[in-house]
Amino acid sequence: MPHQELPAGVRVALWGTAALTGRLPLPDLPRRALPDIDECLGLVETVRVWGELGERTVLVALPRPGDVTGMPRGSADLVAHATRSEECVFVPALGGALVPDLEVFGPVGDQGWLSRWTRYDAEPVATHRLEALDLGHTELALRQQLAALTEELDRAGAPPFGDVAERGAARARAAAGTAGLWGLPDGLPPRALRVLQLAGTVLAIADAGLDTATASVDATSVTRRGTVLRQLQSTAARALADATNAAALHLAYRS
Repeated sequence: MPHQELPAGVRVALWGTAALTGRLPLPDLPRRALPDIDECLGLVETVRVWGELGERTVLVALPRPGDVTGMPRGSADLVAHATRSEECVFVPALGGALVPDLEVFGPVGDQGWLSRWTRYDAEPVATHRLEALDLGHTELALRQQLAALTEELDRAGAPPFGDVAERGAARARAAAGTAGLWGLPDGLPPRALRVLQLAGTVLAIADAGLDTATASVDATSVTRRGTVLRQLQSTAARALADATNAAALHLAYRS
């Protein structure tokens, strides 16, 4: 699969907002938001309609099974699809959402990656909670939970992340510090960018840790390890969505 440190929805929310506010030509949205994708269907067309109707902001939700925090109200199909994909983008003023699927296309030996975005109706979303969000508290809570859960993994005798996750973390650390190195728009507020980078790194580590085999430890430790990593994954996803949405609102209305 194509490698990206951040979920597609995070990048689309920020670059989509940049396009809606005139910072980016709309046809360039897939190239900037999804640089590892060969073809993109359904994204530009829908964002164009949103812009023509006066929308200025694209937000993101990163739901997980049993945790649909941040999702706009919509149909059961929207919730199920977004939970399965673990992401969706939506517009707060008009209402409406897009959910991505990643597919392989082309003949064997000449295959590429297709990102297909499905549109759903959704209710408008009040942004006052996001506008009042204390990202300092979000950052502190994420760091504290990361420390606590890592300690719990150590006590369980389970390797916390594994080589795959460590390589992902190294790539994320190398990109930390500027929006440009993460492939994000310029003009993001520093604190939102810092939380976004931290949460994105933690989410990548948790995802990779869950994908890493742990045959060297007993079944009880493996089970506990998975539970703790899923808790960390959910916490990081919520923080990442909050930081992304705060940054998108800043791009739309304050910069």
